Amino acid sequence: MTHTAPLTFAPEVRDALDRGLPVVALESTIITHGMPWPQNLEMAEKVEATIREGGAVPATIAVMGGQIHIGLTPAALSALAQTPPADAMKLSRADLAVCIANGRTGATTVAATMICAQLAGIKVFATGGIGGVHRGAEDSFDISADLQELAQTAVTVVAAGAKAILDLPKTWEVLETLGVPVIAYGQDELPAFWSRASGIRAPLRMDSPEEIAAAAAMRAALGLKGGQLVANPIPVEAEIPQDQIMPVIEQALSEAAAQGVAAKAVTPFLLSRIFELTQGRSLESNIELVLNNARLAARIAAAMA
Repeated sequence: MTHTAPLTFAPEVRDALDRGLPVVALESTIITHGMPWPQNLEMAEKVEATIREGGAVPATIAVMGGQIHIGLTPAALSALAQTPPADAMKLSRADLAVCIANGRTGATTVAATMICAQLAGIKVFATGGIGGVHRGAEDSFDISADLQELAQTAVTVVAAGAKAILDLPKTWEVLETLGVPVIAYGQDELPAFWSRASGIRAPLRMDSPEEIAAAAAMRAALGLKGGQLVANPIPVEAEIPQDQIMPVIEQALSEAAAQGVAAKAVTPFLLSRIFELTQGRSLESNIELVLNNARLAARIAAAMA
């Protein structure tokens, strides 16, 4: 596929792609909208270091100055981390082109990161959790564009499941309808972000990075559109069990409804409130699951290379 997308590659990433070395894409919304400065920069650097330790090259993706940056230099990463949330567009498929055309700064969600990774020739992407079907979607129709993206863009996404603030059964149903392979890594049950267990049986299970890489190659050979979702459970020592986190999520959801929080504001509000209610434990778990996903993604990228 030929394209004329305005891509700027970090030297390390360009070199790795030219040499066929393993590369792992990373989103940037978690940097601009997920955590405050300077914790966001510390976390981003730690995730990149984890991927390097796993034998792959990290490519954090963001839009700056009319270009899609595939990999950020240390200076660019620091500048992005200090960008106020109000000054960084939260980019999905719908607004990616507008942000580039207007020369704005934009942080990529799961959907936008997948699009940019595919344009750059990167096949694996590590994130925290994907978006999905919001509670009450039967009335609001609030469903993340991440699900459609997984159905049409050929990138393997490693996540700790969908964010637990969502309607998880409906999220998995929509992915099944869209024909997206949902693969639980190393267990029969789908994880639920902060928790290893969700009570929902996984449609597929794989136990090695090599199996996941082979499945991606076979999808390409069959001409099947779309990517794969690898649901990687949070490490045991970092998890908040479901019986502890669910009452907190329910309280945050009822507060959001009472305050009329809606649309793109819902997720940041809920994550912030859950952070307060768990005395910071939710953020610590969130960082650990992102690092865990980065480790697995590096191994999958190495198996593909």
